[in-house]
Amino acid sequence: MKILIIGCGYVGLPLGQALASAGHEVHGVKRTNFTAEGITPHTIDITAPIALDALPQDFDWVINTVSSARGDTETHRAVFVDGTKNLLDWLDDSSARVLFTSSTSVYPQTDGDWVDETSRAKPEGGTAQNLARAEELFLNAPQAATVLRVAGIYGPERGYLFRQFLKGEAVLTEGGARWMNMIHRDDVMSAILSAMELPPSIYNVADDEPVTQRAFFDWLAMRLSKPMPPEGEAVSRKRVATSKRVRNAKLKETGWQLRFPTFREGYESLIREE
Repeated sequence: MKILIIGCGYVGLPLGQALASAGHEVHGVKRTNFTAEGITPHTIDITAPIALDALPQDFDWVINTVSSARGDTETHRAVFVDGTKNLLDWLDDSSARVLFTSSTSVYPQTDGDWVDETSRAKPEGGTAQNLARAEELFLNAPQAATVLRVAGIYGPERGYLFRQFLKGEAVLTEGGARWMNMIHRDDVMSAILSAMELPPSIYNVADDEPVTQRAFFDWLAMRLSKPMPPEGEAVSRKRVATSKRVRNAKLKETGWQLRFPTFREGYESLIREE
């Protein structure tokens, strides 16, 4: 197949290399220059109208794994809303299938309840609103669209709370009662590959065990023989803080298997690499 990956970053780059290794023709888009074995690189800013016109046509798949590079709220909107509009304008009436990696942050629930793909996904503020709008644009496009709502991604050199804990800078907020949902990068990649074989739909991509902030730090403290973080105030966030438990049953029922079923297996692999 001929595959275009928009956003050759933390997920998109290794995904593209895996697809190329499987024999597919892979093109990749990134704002800055890059090289990667097996991927034809294109330096393009998708927030710029008509910039995508420089790309070839006739892709079988267009996979959007773009991020805002931790920019401010306006940058985030430009990437996810304006960039999505530009991408869909470029696709026009193409028969390519599209896949968008969104986020479980679109679920605004704060009561710790379980959510699945049928739950309300209308965030009331923060960058999650941009993601919800991007989902809407993809799902209303002429192309067959798959949306993956991805939990908090961690993996090699990634995992904010883990890194804060290692540096002794983590704080326990609101008593540590907030529920968190996680997924290792390797499992995000396998979810994308699995979803490419499935009918277009919305799928949650999270591991099997949501965890409270306190339970997460409890495990790290015990595993690394370090003290629990003190209680404190959370740093400012682009996303509105939520607390919910994300079900992954819909995707798992298709045969998708997790390499790291819970945060324990995933972070154990990272601890061994430290």
